[in-house]
Amino acid sequence: MTQQQTDQLHHDVLVVGGSGVDTVVRVDSLPVPLADAVSVGPIRESPGHTGGNVALGCRALGLDVKFLDYIGDDWTGNQVRERLTAGGVDFQALISPAGTRRAVNLVEKTGRRMSFHDARDPDDLRMPRDFYLPHLQRSRHVHLSITNFTRFLYDDIEALGVPVSTDLHDWDGLSEYHREFALRSDLVFLSAAGASERIASVMREILREGRAEAVIATAGAGGSYLMSREGSRTPRPVPATVPPTPVVDSNGAGDAYVCGFLYGRLAGRDLEECARLGAVAGAYACTGEGSTALIAPDDLLVG
Repeated sequence: MTQQQTDQLHHDVLVVGGSGVDTVVRVDSLPVPLADAVSVGPIRESPGHTGGNVALGCRALGLDVKFLDYIGDDWTGNQVRERLTAGGVDFQALISPAGTRRAVNLVEKTGRRMSFHDARDPDDLRMPRDFYLPHLQRSRHVHLSITNFTRFLYDDIEALGVPVSTDLHDWDGLSEYHREFALRSDLVFLSAAGASERIASVMREILREGRAEAVIATAGAGGSYLMSREGSRTPRPVPATVPPTPVVDSNGAGDAYVCGFLYGRLAGRDLEECARLGAVAGAYACTGEGSTALIAPDDLLVG
């Protein structure tokens, strides 16, 4: 990135893709019993999803955030707009004919969840270049959700030299859908659960085959693991942070981890400290329902 481009920057983080509405159903245990009907507690709906959570979390940390996405011209899309506006996120949307993305999340007493994700987007959906390019040109960092249309932004991101991150969630290291995101991002986040005992080899493959500076695998209460291009190719453990109050819901904890990590990285902190900040933010997120517990800078830095 040239000095002239740097001088024109406006957004700390540009988030692209990944908004939607979660329907949260609290159950006694997972898996749920096989029955015609199961009595549950109050069913709540909350705008969230990974892109919305990262945008809101970064904004709560005081970062200047721009969020671009497709949503539907429907009541769920209105929920998304209202939540992002209330959170101070500069959100600009295009209308998707398929409607706003949805998910149903079953959450048991310890906060563990199982999510049923309705992605909705048609395979041929593309974000117009003249819509996103001016924002890319004004951003310090880009975070791409793994919605299909976002992969078509990589060429412009690389041409501009803007650092880019993504979250592969529970990628097993085998699915081709995720591979381009894994190999073309500078920071790669994923859940250790997807690849299970193969997670170290998946992290090494991302560093070997792609452009990543670092790969971070989150493991919930088990902490997280960091592997970097300049360091050892053995995952370095990062201890989990104890939540400040009892765990209510793990929805959005991984997204909050990303926010804490990016906050540290944009402040010039080293990778290990960024991972520690991610762990603090992720733990804090578990203390509220439906991705509502957004950590502030003072709490993040004290944690």
